[in-house]
Amino acid sequence: MRVRFAPSPTGYLHIGGLRTALYNYLLARRHGGVFVLRIEDTDQTRFVADAEQDILAMMAWAGITYDEGPGAGGEYGPYRQSERSDRYAEIADALVASGHAYLAFDDNESLDAMRNRHRSESNPNPRYDHTTREEMRNSLTMDGEAVSQLLDAGTPYVVRLLVKPGKTVAFTDAVRGEVRFESDTVDDQVLMKSDGLPTYHLANIVDDHDMAITHVIRGEEWLPSTPKHVLLYEAMGWEVPTMAHLPLILSPTGGKLSKRNAEKQGIPVSVSQYVDAGYEPEALVNFLALLGWNPGDEQEVFSLGELVDAFAMERVGQSGVQFDLQKLNWFNEQWLRSKPEAELARRLLPVANERFGCEDEKYLAQAIGMMKERMTMAADVLDAEYLFEAPTDYDEKAVAKRWKEKSSETLAAFAGALADLETWTEDGLEEALKSFIAAKEIGMGALMFPLRMALSGVGGGPSLYSLMVLIGADVTQTRIQRAIERINV
Repeated sequence: MRVRFAPSPTGYLHIGGLRTALYNYLLARRHGGVFVLRIEDTDQTRFVADAEQDILAMMAWAGITYDEGPGAGGEYGPYRQSERSDRYAEIADALVASGHAYLAFDDNESLDAMRNRHRSESNPNPRYDHTTREEMRNSLTMDGEAVSQLLDAGTPYVVRLLVKPGKTVAFTDAVRGEVRFESDTVDDQVLMKSDGLPTYHLANIVDDHDMAITHVIRGEEWLPSTPKHVLLYEAMGWEVPTMAHLPLILSPTGGKLSKRNAEKQGIPVSVSQYVDAGYEPEALVNFLALLGWNPGDEQEVFSLGELVDAFAMERVGQSGVQFDLQKLNWFNEQWLRSKPEAELARRLLPVANERFGCEDEKYLAQAIGMMKERMTMAADVLDAEYLFEAPTDYDEKAVAKRWKEKSSETLAAFAGALADLETWTEDGLEEALKSFIAAKEIGMGALMFPLRMALSGVGGGPSLYSLMVLIGADVTQTRIQRAIERINV
């Protein structure tokens, strides 16, 4: 089995592209096959200079490694289409020579005129096909001498696929089963552009054949192009690989998750945006794997290795699947909690140092451990600023509602009790607090709320005992005294 992921460097890697790469990777690894990365960079008009670098970096971030491709080598290279131009020209010439393609010299004005002549309510987008090609300027409608004269004069031309009407193009899709198209609905697709570069359709087929690709797994948006590809395979006498078209990723409100409607709903579309937002790679991979594929049981959290063991194309659905950002966040929480605090602390220490002057990795790991169950992103721990510096203000609404006349007095008395505490541990602090409220005959809230407000400035948060152990006895006492001085009801 040989599969490939063939992105175009016309933009940063899209999450839909990462899912396609992932499914190809999983299938290859599941069956001991080869995963090829090919860069389809023939569209020079939309080329983005650092897009290829982004594609490679994002795949590496996600843990999706390839066996052949840029930087990895392989016996079927080169793996950038811009380096394979001679091969495409050779195949285009062969198709013309065998009568499966022809030269078309039509300029834009002629093409526009043709479309205007044939446009109607029932045919809003006229095609260049068997119904219109006979009225156009091409090697089918001109004799050999006229064609030669145009070529000698350097007249721009394209090479078009000759699609004959009345033929049923059928293939078995690994996701959708038997798929059939009538050739009457297929246009004479351009194979070579006037600049001498191939279109996606020609280059894609030539490369898949030359690289011995056995399975083509791609998004549903390519399904309408498949009959053109099957006809090209047949014209060259090549075997058609197994096709599999993945279901569309839909926005939460329906419709394809395009960049425009995703941005409207606050959903990032490029993988790098998820990296910048702080998502764990395992979480995004886990989420995308289940966005169209069903493991057949109740398991939801999968490592990449577990996905390899469980993946099967038979369980990929046909229907579009809605993107659920809340579900992705849930996955991120699960993966975050599975990671050692020390690993997360190493990652976050430079930012913690920059923001708070925190240089103690062990302290940061302790803070993360205390906050883990409350975190969606690793950096969320840094939003709890009271873990790193004393609060400069206090939640006014909470204070107005719950800071009572005797709160300062109660806090001061408890600070005195803490001064006599011999062991500064969670158990010791809990015992001291409970003994204090029992002796004073007050409710738990009468002390817990002002104490929390003094230490953090907010009305909620992690265990007070854990927080007090983290910041230490001296800082705890300092913050209590500061709150007593500053909070006036």
